[in-house]
Amino acid sequence: METPLSVPQTLPPLDPYQANDGRTLWYRSSPPLDSVGPQESKRCILLIHGFSGSTEYFKRNYEALSDSGKNWVVAIELRGHGRLAKLTGKGGGFHVARLAMDLRNLIDELRSHTEDPDNFRVAGVGCSLGAAVLLTYVELFTDRDFSGLVLVDQAPLQDRAPLFGWDETKAHKSLYDEATMLAAQRAWMENQHEAARGLVAECLGYRNQPLDVDNVSAEQAAEDEKFFVDISMQCDGRWLARLIADHTRYDHREALEMVTVPTLVVIGKRSGCFTAAGLRENAERVSGEARILEFDSGHWMFWEEHEKFNAALLGFTKEVWNAADSPSTM
Repeated sequence: METPLSVPQTLPPLDPYQANDGRTLWYRSSPPLDSVGPQESKRCILLIHGFSGSTEYFKRNYEALSDSGKNWVVAIELRGHGRLAKLTGKGGGFHVARLAMDLRNLIDELRSHTEDPDNFRVAGVGCSLGAAVLLTYVELFTDRDFSGLVLVDQAPLQDRAPLFGWDETKAHKSLYDEATMLAAQRAWMENQHEAARGLVAECLGYRNQPLDVDNVSAEQAAEDEKFFVDISMQCDGRWLARLIADHTRYDHREALEMVTVPTLVVIGKRSGCFTAAGLRENAERVSGEARILEFDSGHWMFWEEHEKFNAALLGFTKEVWNAADSPSTM
């Protein structure tokens, strides 16, 4: 496992944009838009965090993914999440489809800041719920806005659906039916802090399945837990409970068949969320080229194995963008 203490802890500032329902939403742009004017690069890596997370999740990734300024790195603050969650998380919006529409509004905003809007290319990186948002986007709007997709540790269906060929070998390990969903809702509504601590224990590989080779001190483990719990506590627990009910029922298997762009499926071997079989279904169902990359850590491998994660994304995005520039090499 990598030693996390040497990692830069800087964050790009939050920038606002308008959703089509009039809400002001937020994203982080590296470098910040107001410091550079129109973006010269048409190559954008767009990061989407998971349930109860925020753009702060990626503070170990922004600098490396920018590749010394060659890439424009952007992270969306999903509605109802992040430091301004209380401002954006009321009055509805707790649906994956609404989050996908917000993503479309952001892509339109980013395109307006480019020198060549017609050739603006996005590599969409969806982590957990973020992957579900990407697949919902494809189902609603096709994949034409993306040059490639990265689906990080999110099976296409969380609930068990034995009548439709989806059982415990592929579904979410702990949130998979009406009873477990209601229990999760109660936890986030009645004791959000403990629910957030449970999420950390499930998502960090060294917590979910500890190994002797883990190079994480007790102090670092406590710091990690506080970091992720504090982010989850920025959200409205009742709003998250409603989002859970929507998110767990989505079946993205047919949406995967609409994906024609190159796709990287990322698996955390020590994830407490999904099985390898369920995650591999993503690669098996997409219509375009797909590959699988496994990590030795958990659901949040972008945090635990940030160096490998960053290198993998840079390699994947360079490949898909180079192929787009030279179609004959595909």
